[in-house]
Amino acid sequence: MGILMPKKIKHRKWFKGVSKGVENRATELNFGSFGLKSLSTKWVSSRQLESARRVIIRYLKKGGKLWLRVFPDKPVTSKGHEVPLGGGKGAVDHYVFAVRPGRMIFELDGVKEETAREAFKMAAIKLPIKTKFIKSNEG
Repeated sequence: MGILMPKKIKHRKWFKGVSKGVENRATELNFGSFGLKSLSTKWVSSRQLESARRVIIRYLKKGGKLWLRVFPDKPVTSKGHEVPLGGGKGAVDHYVFAVRPGRMIFELDGVKEETAREAFKMAAIKLPIKTKFIKSNEG
């Protein structure tokens, strides 16, 4: 699958922006029985998400279905090292998703609770945010 990045974006470079409060979208389980929910605010890069996704997939071997509920579409720019001031904004370096508290990051189905818990525990290590294991109330 490779590194997550948008095929096409409206504006090549964005402002940094400010994270405002808690998440109001994608806060509940919609696809799977288990989820990994964010408890803090941070920019999560496409590399971190991909690394966490690969850890989960590897741990599950062939079983279960995984959903990624975030997509890194915010471009982050950087100028080269030892580049003097001026000369405008740097080139797009990588893409991030601005995670806010309450956002569901991953969802998982088709596995036992202990397996899902362990997979998400390993994935949480790869992410720069505090997370919480969520399970659905059905059944």
